[in-house]
Amino acid sequence: MPRRRVDGMTRADEYILRLLDDADIAANPVTIAFNTGYNNSYVAQRCRAMADAGLVTVESDDQAMYSISQLGRRYVRDNLSAQEIREIEDELTDD
Repeated sequence: MPRRRVDGMTRADEYILRLLDDADIAANPVTIAFNTGYNNSYVAQRCRAMADAGLVTVESDDQAMYSISQLGRRYVRDNLSAQEIREIEDELTDD
């Protein structure tokens, strides 16, 4: 069964979360961009959005280091409740 669609999530978000989950590291947007092929500033923007949604954790504000959160791990494993999906969507689609 395919993963449930989460409004506001991008393909880049999927790659970022999978990288952080697979490597089990904290990384800055430059490192993430290098390993995913996305632009540094776009990765930084998506990491900030995912941090607001609780999918990644900011490990160091001054160095912009991000790691995957437990919620992010559950997202990668397609193990989120309907309520968690709504909360993520609310954060990611809030303009």
